[in-house]
Amino acid sequence: MKYVSEYRDAELVKGVLDEIHRTVTQPWVVMEICGGQTHSIVRYGIDQLLPSEIELVHGPGCPVCVTPLELIDKGIAIASRPKVIFTSYGDMLRVPGSERDLFSVRATGGDVRVVYSPLDAVKLAQQNPDREVVFFAIGFETTAPPNAMSVSQAQALGLDNFSVLVSHVRVPPAIYAILGSPHNRVQGFLAAGHVCAVMGYWEYPPIAEAYDVPIVVTGFEPLDIVRGVLHVVRMLESGEAAAENAYTRAATFEGNKPAQALIERIFETCDRKWRGIGVIPQSGWKLRPEFAAFDAEGRFDVADIQAEESPLCIAGLILQGLKKPHDCEAFAKQCTPEQPLGATMVSSEGACAAYYRYGRFATE
Repeated sequence: MKYVSEYRDAELVKGVLDEIHRTVTQPWVVMEICGGQTHSIVRYGIDQLLPSEIELVHGPGCPVCVTPLELIDKGIAIASRPKVIFTSYGDMLRVPGSERDLFSVRATGGDVRVVYSPLDAVKLAQQNPDREVVFFAIGFETTAPPNAMSVSQAQALGLDNFSVLVSHVRVPPAIYAILGSPHNRVQGFLAAGHVCAVMGYWEYPPIAEAYDVPIVVTGFEPLDIVRGVLHVVRMLESGEAAAENAYTRAATFEGNKPAQALIERIFETCDRKWRGIGVIPQSGWKLRPEFAAFDAEGRFDVADIQAEESPLCIAGLILQGLKKPHDCEAFAKQCTPEQPLGATMVSSEGACAAYYRYGRFATE
C-alpha cells in the first residue's frame, strides 16, 4: 500500500490544509485539469476543507467527456455494420450519441465488446480474420502510447482487418484555449500527473510565462492534491508564475522519451473538436499518412457525419471551469447516470458524475 495509504493520511493532509489556510490572503480560482482529480476532490471533500478564498473549478481532462458527439455517432455507425467487432473501453458504451449509445447497438445485435487494452483488439483481429475489428482510440497523452503500439503491432503482423477510430486530444493546447478565452476565470492550474509521466512538463513553462499563471504537476490522492494547491497558492500570493512538479515520484520534466517517440512515429498533430467546447487548433493527434490504412473513418466512409449537442447540456461550460454541474438546470433531473444528456454524467472521470455520486446537488 506504499504510495497509497501514506497519501491518504488524514493528519498529513490536515497539516498541508493548515498551511494553505495560513498562506492565503485573497480569493483565487484554481483549475484541476484531470477528471480523476475532480473525483478525488469531491469524494474526499477537499474543496470544502480548503479556505473559502480558494475556488476549485473543473477542467476538460476527462477523455470520454471531450470526445465529440459526431465521433460517437461515427462509432455507432461503424458498430452497427455487419461483420464488424467494435471494441472500446467500458465508459464509452454509455456515452449518448445523437439518438442512441453503443450499448443500444449491442442490445440490437451489434458486436460491441469492452476491452482493457488496444492490444486486446489486435488479438481479436488475429483471431477473427473474416471480421473487421475496430478500436475506439480516445484519450489524452496517457493512452496515446498503447494506442500507437496497437497500430504498430497490427502493421508488423500484416493485419488488414484492424483499424482505429481516433479521437486523441492534448492538454497544453487546451490550457492555451482556456487562458485565451475572454471569459477565463482560472488563475492557476493543477496539471495531470499521469499525462506528465508520459509527456513531461517541458511544454508548461512557456504557458506559465505567457499568461502569468502557476502550473503545478499534481497526483490524484488527497495529499497530492492539497500539496499541489499549496504550491499554486504560494506562487499566486507571491506574484510568481512558473511550472513546478509536486508529483516527483512519477513525473519528470522530460517525461518518457521512448513513449513520446512512439507517439511521434504513428501520429501527427491536428486540429481537434472537443465536445461542448469546439475546435482547438493543434490540440489532437491523427494517424500519419503512412498509417492511413488503419484509419477507421476512412475505411468505413463516416468522416462526413455531423451532430448537434443537446441545448439543455452545459458540459462545455463545466469543462472550461465557467460553471459547476449543479448550475445546470437539467442536472439530476432530465440528466442522470441512467438517462444522461452528456458525457460528463456518464464517465467515471466526469464532473457531473462526481457531483451526482457524492450528493452535490445544490450550490454549497
